[in-house]
Amino acid sequence: MFLGTHYPRLDDKGRLILPAKFRKGLEGGLVVTRGQERCLYVFAMAEFERITTAMSDTPVTSRAVRDFQRVFLSAASDEIPDKQGRVTIPSVLRDYAGLARECTVIGAGSRVEVWDTTAWTDYLAQTEDAFSEQSEEVIPGLI
Repeated sequence: MFLGTHYPRLDDKGRLILPAKFRKGLEGGLVVTRGQERCLYVFAMAEFERITTAMSDTPVTSRAVRDFQRVFLSAASDEIPDKQGRVTIPSVLRDYAGLARECTVIGAGSRVEVWDTTAWTDYLAQTEDAFSEQSEEVIPGLI
């Protein structure tokens, strides 16, 4: 499980140093791809394989399914962190998420998300009040 917020930087070669506490869960390989809200999703290889297996059970006749799969999978990049825990973020993904230098990396349970720090700060400012004032159950049975 991935938890917490970290602030690594992209180097000049487009590499990101994974937070130390995330490295063990990703050392066997990972997949980075487009996420929602213009961030990147990073999955351990086993979790990504689980997701793509579940996708294979969806109806190809559904345009929404096809659209989602195309966007989600077309820029997916499998990577293996180097000995320093760095992974290369392909330029198409850096452009998609607006990543330049300052990044925010958050643990989101079964995945890691990589955000441009300004975009993350703006997103959090917009959603924190709604989160704290939530009066209805968003995920049934959770809390």
